[in-house]
Amino acid sequence: MEIDSPLNSIIPITPTENCEPLDLEAQPNKRRRKISIVWEHFTIETVGPGCTKACCKLCKKSFAYITGSKLAGTSHLKRHISLGICPVVRQRNQQSPHTPGSKMGVSGTATDRPKKRHKATNGLASIPFDQDRCSQEIAKMVILHDYPLHIVEHSGFIDFVRTLQPQFNTVSFNTVQDDCVAMYLREKQSLLNLINGIPGHVSLTLDLWTSNQTLGYIVLTGYFIDGDWNLQRRILNVVMVPSPESDYAFNLAVVASLSDWHLEGRLFALTVDRSLTNETSTGHLRGLLSVRNPLMLNGQLLMGNCYARVLSRLAQDALGTMKETIQKIRDSVKYVNASESHKEKFVDLKQQLQVPSSKDLVVDDQTKWNTTYHMLIAACELREVFNCLDTYDPDYKITPSMDEWKQVETLCTHLRHLFDAANILTQPRYPSTNTFFPEVSKIQIELTHGAMSQDPFVSNLIKPLQEKFDKYWKDCYLVLAIAVVLDPRFKMKLVEFTFSKIYGEDAESWIRAVDDSVHELFLEYIARAHPLPVLEEGNEGMTKMETPQEGSQEGALVSSVDGLLDFEVYINEITSSQHMKSELDQYLEESLLPREKEFDILCWWKLNKQKYPTLSKVASDVLTIPVCTVDPDSVFDTELRKVDSYKSLLHPVTLEALVCAKDWFQCGSSSISSSQVSNAIMKMEF
Repeated sequence: MEIDSPLNSIIPITPTENCEPLDLEAQPNKRRRKISIVWEHFTIETVGPGCTKACCKLCKKSFAYITGSKLAGTSHLKRHISLGICPVVRQRNQQSPHTPGSKMGVSGTATDRPKKRHKATNGLASIPFDQDRCSQEIAKMVILHDYPLHIVEHSGFIDFVRTLQPQFNTVSFNTVQDDCVAMYLREKQSLLNLINGIPGHVSLTLDLWTSNQTLGYIVLTGYFIDGDWNLQRRILNVVMVPSPESDYAFNLAVVASLSDWHLEGRLFALTVDRSLTNETSTGHLRGLLSVRNPLMLNGQLLMGNCYARVLSRLAQDALGTMKETIQKIRDSVKYVNASESHKEKFVDLKQQLQVPSSKDLVVDDQTKWNTTYHMLIAACELREVFNCLDTYDPDYKITPSMDEWKQVETLCTHLRHLFDAANILTQPRYPSTNTFFPEVSKIQIELTHGAMSQDPFVSNLIKPLQEKFDKYWKDCYLVLAIAVVLDPRFKMKLVEFTFSKIYGEDAESWIRAVDDSVHELFLEYIARAHPLPVLEEGNEGMTKMETPQEGSQEGALVSSVDGLLDFEVYINEITSSQHMKSELDQYLEESLLPREKEFDILCWWKLNKQKYPTLSKVASDVLTIPVCTVDPDSVFDTELRKVDSYKSLLHPVTLEALVCAKDWFQCGSSSISSSQVSNAIMKMEF
């Protein structure tokens, strides 16, 4: 209902914060401040004794607000504006793109309501300055980003820090070096505690880094399953060796690492690239592994090649066969990228020809073969543009022939197999060993078929690659096959299927070799759970034998005349545990699990370790055998990794601290945060 009141009868008043009735006799300075946004669109009018109404500023309609002691509140007033009930607001909304809920129907959105003003406070002023914490953060920064330790003495860094915090006392090279080593030692203790608590073994990879000073650095990386069945990968040691070509250099590094990390008797497998060792040093490593690990499968758990480096060498060989053609394409890409005018002409021609490729032309980095592969792929998709570019741009005179383009396309088809296989190794989480049998066997089959191609170009390209990869396949197939047998989605079925494709009629003997090895390895674990009886010399020519049976007090008395009686007791001990021995056969006879893309094999074994107590221990060790010795960033490298001149001049302890701590931080193994760093600095003599 509209009420027309004389202007001189309207007495504006201010509503209260909690919408309580006002005391009209109260002094103005005692009135409460209004806070509801509706009062930006309404005024309060007194229309009679004890009766107050709210009047819309836009449409002039009046609404009940206070009648006697009753308070109507503001909800209906908000709806009048926000829902567009007000005709003026509705008309404005129709003329503008704003929604009815915009700033109470006037402008903006509902979230654009004016925010309350807060008194500005300086929160940082309440945080006390901590010199030690700042020093620790600098050390962590140096470790994570490979900054030189001398950065703390650079004038630009000092000026920058003093601008941020004048109270900070600049630190010296020696101080930040001590801080980095102390941080490394704290992290090392945390990792050592983790490794000491794992139920299984640790496998190691050995890689060699070089330097301009002709020094060698043997990098040892550990792979293991933790207590929660997560696959862990950590760089454990960086050992400086003056003569990396020495026959015993790798052995000494392994022994030092085992002692450093308390891994005596816990080594499972070794992986080293054959290009870094000779036959003598490889033999020494095999002998070391056989001593340190009795579960050897006759030395088969020494992986003599790095999967990434094998793929890299194959890719380089393939690219080398077409070196001149690839250089033409490289020069063409360089020409396009040489100037903005060249790029514009190329793009204009591409648009005229309506070539749909969206790939960018980037000159390759010849220290990483995947960049050359990507450059060739992009150039092949744009070859129509390159073929016409000489007529559109007279300065371009490098056009490859049609036959050359066809050969490059064929090359890229086969490089694709190598690239896909290597790309698996670049994932944030290192894949378990069962992943590689399908991938490696696929390459073996592809190269075998390519070598037998009727196309002379294809056969000449692929045959040398197939011969080299076949050597790698024969070296690693057994370990990879055992790992895939422990995958409940495949078991022996995938081995049988794959070997029939590779070996044809001869597949049976290869399949039998895998089956025998799986059973042999399983029996080794049973034997470890039931060790040989302990013999002690007794009186009167008798031997007392303590068996592992529970409740045995004195053991059995066996005549020392027959030395094989203890062997018979040992065999009886094993055969008496038929339920353990049958675990493997029971597992192999059960149906395969459906293939799932996101299948977590380690989680499956974690859930089934009670059902397969011995076989799960085999799985925890076998599924961590590494096939690659390089880190994910070096998978596509064509050269050995080099330690730069600056780091090679550091103390070996400092270099090891920087490399290992960075790896541990990136893996998320840090058990301390910057706010938890102890003020006690662990010092090391240099």
